[in-house]
Amino acid sequence: MGLGGCIILLVVGAILTFATDWHMDSVNLDLVGVIMMLVGIIGIAVYTSVLRRRRPTMPTSTTVVEDDHHLG
Repeated sequence: MGLGGCIILLVVGAILTFATDWHMDSVNLDLVGVIMMLVGIIGIAVYTSVLRRRRPTMPTSTTVVEDDHHLG
């Protein structure tokens, strides 16, 4: 699951928890929303930690070598 999927889980979970007032006998939608938000937050944390590990490290300084070849 990518970053977009995690954000979608987070948003849908927040909508289910805070913006709806549906009541079902067999399913507690507030709990489902909270679980979806937690999974989204965990997914974002895992995704960013994996992305941080894969990011290539650049050297802090580069060495410039100039070659002046004069034909004469």
